[in-house]
Amino acid sequence: MKKSVNFFNRNIPIAADLYLPENFNENRKYAVIITCHPASGCKEQTAGVYAEKLSKKGFVTLAIDASYQGASGGEPRFIEEPSIRVEDIRCAVDYLVTLPYVDENRIGVLGFCAGGGYAANAAMTERRIKAVGTVVAVNIGRLQRDEGQQSILSTLETVSKQRTAEARGEEPMIVSWLPENYKDSQNIDLREGYDYYRTSRGQHSNSPNKLYFTSLSSVIAFDAFHLADILLTQPLLIITCSTKGAFGANKDGHKLYQKAASAEKELIVMEEASHIDLYDKCEYVDKAVDKFTDFYQKFLV
Repeated sequence: MKKSVNFFNRNIPIAADLYLPENFNENRKYAVIITCHPASGCKEQTAGVYAEKLSKKGFVTLAIDASYQGASGGEPRFIEEPSIRVEDIRCAVDYLVTLPYVDENRIGVLGFCAGGGYAANAAMTERRIKAVGTVVAVNIGRLQRDEGQQSILSTLETVSKQRTAEARGEEPMIVSWLPENYKDSQNIDLREGYDYYRTSRGQHSNSPNKLYFTSLSSVIAFDAFHLADILLTQPLLIITCSTKGAFGANKDGHKLYQKAASAEKELIVMEEASHIDLYDKCEYVDKAVDKFTDFYQKFLV
């Protein structure tokens, strides 16, 4: 059973889908898993797919839309602000602990692509999160910085000029996450990303492929894995792809595994899987869900 719910991140209303397991009993206490969508995504896409499947395994799950995105509030629209996305997760925990059927000592998080980086980052300082899972986790700041110093500085100069223009009354600059030329890209992540987000494969009206350009300055300066060697101590399961595409999930999965201070941690590489395969291809998604079911059943106790 799925219910639409809302809570707040400061004064921003956050939209979420709450999935309840079969034979749900409001007098019981359940383990709960928060699912966090990729950059440019929404709760109805891969985060919702996993949330629904995990609810069928007996968990309460909560798929959230990021502030400024999807069905959540916040103006201006389409901002990607790492610190706020991390706070969205903390606020989701605040909401969950008010529900009488949620066991506050059995809360986990599961993030996808950039949402995986945000999930890991949130868990470092949100100690109410007891177990952390990621699917093709990407450190979104690393991804932006991979373009090299000159490109980064050029982007930041453009951001600065655009902020000045907008401060003087010009319209905000809105760009595409996945532009038209990705459709036929030779890079598998770009090509399949376009296919997932911009065709009937995974397209959703709450994921309109728009980015508020000036928010890139915050993304560029963000390191999702900073202090993971000190603060990320919860049990950790990382599932990533074997294909090495432009998003760098294989590289980031290994990096997170190596860096995390977690005494209990595991890295699973899905052989022959691409980044986007783990969003919606049943042969990979169902295997991942089975792994996460065992993981959360073991550590959310």
